[in-house]
Amino acid sequence: MKFHSLYSFFFKGTALLGGVVLFPLSCTSMGAGKGNNVQYWLTKGNESVKLQQQVPVRFADPSNNFQNIEVDDTQKFQYIDGFGYTLTGGSVEVINRLSPAKRKALLQELFGDDKNSVAISYLRLSIGASDLDGEVFSYDDLPEGQTDPALSKFSLEKDRALIEMLKEILEINPQIKIIAAPWSPPVWMKDNGKSKGGSLKPEFYKVYAEYFAKYILGMKNEGIAIDAVTPQNEPLHPGNNPSLLMLSEQQRDFIKGYLGPVFKSKNIKTKIVVYDHNCNKPEYALDILKDPEAYRYIDGSAFHLYEGDISALSTVHNAFPDKNLYFTEQWTGAKGTFNEDLNWHMKNVVIGSMRNWSRIALEWNVANDPQYKPHTDGGCTECKGAITVSDSENFTRNVSYYIIAHASKFVPAGSQRIASSQTETLSTVAFKTPAGKTVLIVQNGNSSDESFNIKYNGKTASVVLSGNSAATYVF
Repeated sequence: MKFHSLYSFFFKGTALLGGVVLFPLSCTSMGAGKGNNVQYWLTKGNESVKLQQQVPVRFADPSNNFQNIEVDDTQKFQYIDGFGYTLTGGSVEVINRLSPAKRKALLQELFGDDKNSVAISYLRLSIGASDLDGEVFSYDDLPEGQTDPALSKFSLEKDRALIEMLKEILEINPQIKIIAAPWSPPVWMKDNGKSKGGSLKPEFYKVYAEYFAKYILGMKNEGIAIDAVTPQNEPLHPGNNPSLLMLSEQQRDFIKGYLGPVFKSKNIKTKIVVYDHNCNKPEYALDILKDPEAYRYIDGSAFHLYEGDISALSTVHNAFPDKNLYFTEQWTGAKGTFNEDLNWHMKNVVIGSMRNWSRIALEWNVANDPQYKPHTDGGCTECKGAITVSDSENFTRNVSYYIIAHASKFVPAGSQRIASSQTETLSTVAFKTPAGKTVLIVQNGNSSDESFNIKYNGKTASVVLSGNSAATYVF
């Protein structure tokens, strides 16, 4: 079905920015969700349409044999904290290469909530360097052979540029939430004395807990609240640079004996979230949560999906339903296609994580350059940011920009997941927003168009969704 002439009439006078239709009014003030109209935004895997608003459909009383997607707001599930990315040091570096005007516009587009913005509501940070920083560092680096158990040399200055950008982001969105994770402790705390691999020496467990506390309190002094931390990014992957091997029993002992008690003694309310690695090992989180002493300090568990199945989050939820779930990382790569990445990530990262109890869905890095830099020596050489900054005046929006935007622009923090049915080819997730709107995200995994009915509160709207596409419906 084609609506070209109607589309031209309906959207006469609108502007386009990066494939996003810009309106003189925001989605909130347009009346989306009022009356019988269903507003919707579409991205096609063939890149011909990217987050463009389409001609609204209407709730009517159609007579057809379409498959049904039932949305039921009487069935309520987890509240949502947000959608976003990791703001790596490398992301900050390349965004800062833009001219002041372009830089300001990009930050507003990413973090604002106006008609031109995608309203990112959640960020992940590295505590010290990640592998997508230009160099390896911690906040207490010393000459070889020295130690600093009093942390007298601790300093956040290596992250000064990131801190200053965070302050700007917080001016745009003061409610944005942040989770942070270290890739490695200072090397003098490790049994191999190197940034790559090794394990935390038991004699430094207490010092490392104090290191976390200094980080959180130091960021607080900068006006930046850290909502949650994980003790280690990818604790079972010691081959990255930087990295650390931290087995579940080590993380359990670190939390219950040191990190939890230190936070309690300093009245730090930052949440402690365990694991932060792949869905193939839910037993890592389960083993820690089964320990009653560790359990009382833990808010929940975090997952990535480079291995395993997204249903691992529900495995943990079913065992410990009072603990939260967080989906904290998935990268798009240099060799991936827009079509493949859009559809896999929409189905698994956005829809899949939400349907399996996650409070957040985060893609990997915000930005890098056309050569996928900066990264450390031994860091990821193919990780593609949501944004590619090519020079001081130009940047492009990549597939993960649209993956996250299909949720972040329409599902603000404080929304609650509600029930939605699925079909063999249509993956769905639905939310009720704090403003009372209903948001339905649908991914069509079939190569051909799919016709279906959105059924909600006794009303029916008939929709056609292009093959290998994703859409967000608001009513």
